[in-house]
Amino acid sequence: MTANADPLIIAGKTYRSRLLVGSGKYKDLEQTREATEASGAEIITVAIRRTNIGQNQGEPNLLDVVPPSRYTILPNTAGCYTAEDAVRTCRLARELLDGHKLVKLEVLGDPKTLYPDVTATLEAARTLVKEGFDVMVYTSDDPILCKRLEEIGCVAVMPLAAPIGSGLGIQNRYNLLTIIENAKVPIIVDAGVGTASDAAIAMELGCDGVLMNTAIAEAKNPVLMASAMRKAIEAGREARLAGRMPRRRYASASSPLEGII
Repeated sequence: MTANADPLIIAGKTYRSRLLVGSGKYKDLEQTREATEASGAEIITVAIRRTNIGQNQGEPNLLDVVPPSRYTILPNTAGCYTAEDAVRTCRLARELLDGHKLVKLEVLGDPKTLYPDVTATLEAARTLVKEGFDVMVYTSDDPILCKRLEEIGCVAVMPLAAPIGSGLGIQNRYNLLTIIENAKVPIIVDAGVGTASDAAIAMELGCDGVLMNTAIAEAKNPVLMASAMRKAIEAGREARLAGRMPRRRYASASSPLEGII
């Protein structure tokens, strides 16, 4: 099965790539461009409070290297610690991007762990959905909370695999499995991926995609890591579709036993 025959659909739009990438932490905009291209990603998340996408005239503009004509820009509310700030940031993004409705909501509860404030997240999600936004929401890996966010009307739910920027990989795959089994919207792992094997595991578990930034941007060679992540996402998805062999406690001969001389 090819990528075109197995698309990711978010808010009614079809994407070939199941890898979503961030645009922060690179040494300069040129490296951002190179890594983004190597990743094959089509959705690029942008921290509105930290990145210039036109609001600061005369400064380098991220959209010059990741143009909206080529990529889906996903404004996010990184750095927001209240529902009010998150909603305000999404409204600003909509103005800056000419009515753009697709946003990534995150409301943080603690500056040390960067864990989400789930109460504020629910509040902000309700407001944004009522205002017509298509909300992709960052949250904890709580299956009940993920279902509530889906029921509110979020177009994708994005549970963490581990704390933001930690690179610890998937710490609770059983929670992720429960979230995936109960979901009717895309489930995209957001935060915690450190290397390509982490991304492949997320896809093998059945996630619809993976969003990452630090794992690529803080690699010794970000462009090469972006390429590795692209391949890992594709391999993990194909393995999921193929269906792995059953696990066994004991050996099972690879060649037939019949006809042994």
